[in-house]
Amino acid sequence: MRTRAAALLEQPGKWQIVDVELDEPGQNEVRVRFHAAGLCHSDDHATTGDMPTPHLPLIGGHEGAGVVEAVGPGVRNLAVGDHVVAQFVPSCGRCEACSSGRGNLCDLGMYALTGSMTDGTYRAHLDGADVAQMTMVGTFAEHAIVPEFSVTKVDDDLPFHVAALLSCGVPTGWGSAEYAAEVKAGDVVIVMGVGGVGINAVQGANARGAAYVIAVDPVAFKREKALELGATHAFAGLDEAADFARSVTNGQGAHSAIVTVGVTTGDHVAQAINAIGKFGTVVVTGIGNVADEGLPTNLWALSMMQKRVQGVIFGMGTPSFEITRLARMYKAGKLKLDELITTTYKLDEINQAYADMHAGRNIRGVILHDT
Repeated sequence: MRTRAAALLEQPGKWQIVDVELDEPGQNEVRVRFHAAGLCHSDDHATTGDMPTPHLPLIGGHEGAGVVEAVGPGVRNLAVGDHVVAQFVPSCGRCEACSSGRGNLCDLGMYALTGSMTDGTYRAHLDGADVAQMTMVGTFAEHAIVPEFSVTKVDDDLPFHVAALLSCGVPTGWGSAEYAAEVKAGDVVIVMGVGGVGINAVQGANARGAAYVIAVDPVAFKREKALELGATHAFAGLDEAADFARSVTNGQGAHSAIVTVGVTTGDHVAQAINAIGKFGTVVVTGIGNVADEGLPTNLWALSMMQKRVQGVIFGMGTPSFEITRLARMYKAGKLKLDELITTTYKLDEINQAYADMHAGRNIRGVILHDT
């Protein structure tokens, strides 16, 4: 069948709307009709070249929700008609990472940037050329063939536009507070950058009982949203936030600082290390240019103050579990998702949507494929 998709044909480049040919689902694969796709900054890293992609063309999108339309041989846990949420990291359930409870680090993640299926081949084609899919899903397409390991079944009454956010931004931010920072009741937490991921670190820190949740963002609109969604204080710069954290900790500093800046650098991480106190944790969730190396920080202070720097992917949680429980929390009124969506777009408006993200107009934009 043929389907419309937003694809990257060159790098750096812009998203282009193309018609691609899809194969039938192969072994352990399903065809999904995506109804909604979240506009995460990670896909933008591909357009700028910060995140080189080994194979072009590339269909973008790793946040998405839709309905299973067809199943291939060997699929055991999904059926036609199931509502599903895409995972930007697969989880096979069998590798060492999965079997030890680290499904976010599944060995199948090796195919995430190549954009192929788990057998190394491709299911989408453009003018005879193989087309990759961002993190094996490519939710910027109206239809896609994806591994069954890359989607999680959800309740049919979960709206597609909010379900899509459970693919990445929500569990990544929430888990950054709960699992990576290990926020405890009474803690002082700084969240550096409150876009689509950071805003959920704010929600997570608040839910964990932090006494002070300090949001940092240069955009006034984002600071206002952070205060609505669980932040106790908001500042335009980290220096002010760090000063406030020290003022409520007898001069020590925050218990944790979660770095969710859109384009993260070593300087951001170093600033966060300086903002935490003894035995504090810096959580590095944001990503930047893949070639950037080095951390300009004082190693003596890092050691003597017993500080910790923790990297994060998918909030350090197992995708299927996190998606399911966060969906349950949303339905119970314990997690805000509708409030995260600032603007919805048609697929043809994708470049404008990312322009809005860069301009600081959105917490999270969402493509609605049905409009």
